[in-house]
Amino acid sequence: MPPHLSKHYSAVLFLPYPVMSYQTISIAVAAVVLLIVRYLNRTDTPKVKNLPEIPGVPLFGNLLQFGDSHAKVAGRLAKKFGPVFQVRLGNRRVIFANTFESVRHLWIANQSALISRPTLHTFHTVVSSSQGFTIGTSPWDESCKQRRKAAATALNRPAVQSYMPIIDLESNVSIKELLEDSGNGKKDIDPIAYFQRFALNTSLTLNYGSRIDGKIDDALLQEICEVERAISNFRSTSNNWQDYIPLMRLLPSSSGQAVEYRERRDKYLTFMLNKLKKQIDEGSDKPCITGNILKDPEAKLNENEIKSICLTMVSAGLDTVPGNLIMGIAYLSSEHGQELQKRAYDEIMKVYPDGDAWEKCIIEEKIPYVTAFVREVLRFFTVIPICLPRTSIKDIRYEDAVIPAGTNPKTQNAWAADFDDSHFKDAHTFSVDRYLHNPEGSGTPHYAYGAGSRMCAGSHLANRELFTAFVRLIVAFHIDPSKEARDRPILDALECNAVPTSLTTDPKPFKCGFRARDFGRLEGWMRDSEVKTKEL
Repeated sequence: MPPHLSKHYSAVLFLPYPVMSYQTISIAVAAVVLLIVRYLNRTDTPKVKNLPEIPGVPLFGNLLQFGDSHAKVAGRLAKKFGPVFQVRLGNRRVIFANTFESVRHLWIANQSALISRPTLHTFHTVVSSSQGFTIGTSPWDESCKQRRKAAATALNRPAVQSYMPIIDLESNVSIKELLEDSGNGKKDIDPIAYFQRFALNTSLTLNYGSRIDGKIDDALLQEICEVERAISNFRSTSNNWQDYIPLMRLLPSSSGQAVEYRERRDKYLTFMLNKLKKQIDEGSDKPCITGNILKDPEAKLNENEIKSICLTMVSAGLDTVPGNLIMGIAYLSSEHGQELQKRAYDEIMKVYPDGDAWEKCIIEEKIPYVTAFVREVLRFFTVIPICLPRTSIKDIRYEDAVIPAGTNPKTQNAWAADFDDSHFKDAHTFSVDRYLHNPEGSGTPHYAYGAGSRMCAGSHLANRELFTAFVRLIVAFHIDPSKEARDRPILDALECNAVPTSLTTDPKPFKCGFRARDFGRLEGWMRDSEVKTKEL
């Protein structure tokens, strides 16, 4: 070896190897930390001045802190930081409103500004790449405006009254099978599948003019329920971290499930739309929302917009009505529910002493106690605890803060607002009376359907479904607690959810008894309903 190199070679040869490794590792770690802090830790929008911010950690922001219970954690933080605050979910800055009044201010007083929706990677880019967005998840533009107008027209109060024969049929079918499958109260049964079908078939008949004519174990019925529940999870704020941490989208499995459920949904949506188009060509179709649009030469909706309406009706059929109806039944089966049942039945008999409530509840809503009960179910079991986020198109002022227009997602903690002790007396108590003679029942009674310009367009239909179903259930049955204590329902609005990270409540299985009040009269009512609605 040349002399001039041997000296340097010896120095390198005898340099302590661990020192070189530690230095290299330290430099690498420092580089990674710098990358996280300077690049991956950036948010999509700047911090809003004069609005409390919840401290987070690099890269994840507050995702770890919020875990799988965003509504409960945000509600707890509101007690310390104030009703409206900002957090970081990964690289997204999100503003939470957690009290009844703060939601009213942002969502209702500023509804013209808070009219759009942000897009999320999993639901909008992956799941919705084939069928498009539902009306409720679409950013605001002229197309969304036209679709929402069409849906609102089809779901307003006069239109909903014309759909009551459908609700007559579906409630009749569900109650008939409850009676048969329970052996008139001898066997406790889980009511979940019966009322998933009730709500889904109502939506399918309205939209396509046909229903799934089968038992609750029908393969298509089960497929739609399973897929729609799964896709609902992809819309959740807490279920898809790849929506907030773009780096996670590089993982091979990040979109696998979303693609699978998208493909499964495409099959039944395509099947039902093609079936309707064939019926229209043959002249055998029945009046329905999509059929009316397809046959209207002046309709301004294109094929993709029609698909969006179909998608909306199918998904909405399983979003809120089943959860509220099922948890209402769960509460009626409780100890306190026995008292409520007795009073509800007595109030029904006061209005309809001749025993014709079964028929009259289809054509009118004149039982204030049942209407109040429905409202309290909607409030107490807020089945969309964290509503779909909004994006403002104008600046919004909240106290000393100006929330800028643009991409900032605003999230309504409907669960916390509906349990706000500053607005509701004894908010954690189930009280029908709060909506009978109390000012709490005036104005916006609850946020179960959201609030403001993008609240649920189907709220009138949902209210009539719930009112009719509860009247018929109460006049038909004594709803008894299950014989086995382990089969009884969980009555906490969040703990009852089988999938805590889902957008909407998916009630945990439970059982209760359905014992006919008057077996002969009940059979007569059901025969009359079958005769009236057999053409459906």
